[in-house]
Amino acid sequence: MQKISALAITYNEEDHIETYIEQLSFADEIIIVDSFSTDKTVELAKKYDITFLQRKFDDFSSQKNYAIDQASHDWIVFFDLDEEIPKVLADEIVATVNSENPMKAYTVKRDFHFMGKRMKYSGFQTDISVRLFNKNYCRYNGKPVHETIETTEKIGKLKNAVAHQTYKNFDNYNQKLSHYSRLQAEALHKKNVRPNAYHFFFRPFYRFIHQYFLRLGILDGKEGFILCYVHAFSVFKRYLQLWTMYRKID
Repeated sequence: MQKISALAITYNEEDHIETYIEQLSFADEIIIVDSFSTDKTVELAKKYDITFLQRKFDDFSSQKNYAIDQASHDWIVFFDLDEEIPKVLADEIVATVNSENPMKAYTVKRDFHFMGKRMKYSGFQTDISVRLFNKNYCRYNGKPVHETIETTEKIGKLKNAVAHQTYKNFDNYNQKLSHYSRLQAEALHKKNVRPNAYHFFFRPFYRFIHQYFLRLGILDGKEGFILCYVHAFSVFKRYLQLWTMYRKID
């Protein structure tokens, strides 16, 4: 039997941490890398027989690659804490890694939920991410946010999906997008990109048009409109934060 290491990175995940750990009972070890949470995440996680580490957060790729380096086993599952892992998927993962000549990485479909509604469109109809992989062939790509697995191997696809429950309340979701915007702004600042009218006006407008019309967010009702709007506004905030970085220097 192939052994599996289940990894996660956390920051203030007291609402999800226990359920998440319990869903990973199929794994042979569980490793949590925490970014010095200020809520009850640490206290709740330490109730379980897991490896709990803390590391200062710099970006998502670095944090996840650090977690991979701590794993004892070759096969890794790396889910987000707001993803619900059904038993059929857990069973499929175990069967896959123990099959004859498995691929080195597998994607999982994510069913995106927002404001209590399953979003079938708005750009999320093709939302898949690598969630199972062999660490000897895979690494996160170095992007500070929206990081993905890089590999030269062929990538398979698991049949069963996770429910992506990323929305707790509007303020929480908006804060999450603001965090992503700041990380993206920092990456652009390192590349010496200076924002201009194109970034402030066209880029947010295009994001909304792309998600709402081209990716059929209009079919997701009022929730689709709100989702596409806040994502477009997060693009504006990315360049606003980039602009303030240069203002501090100038």
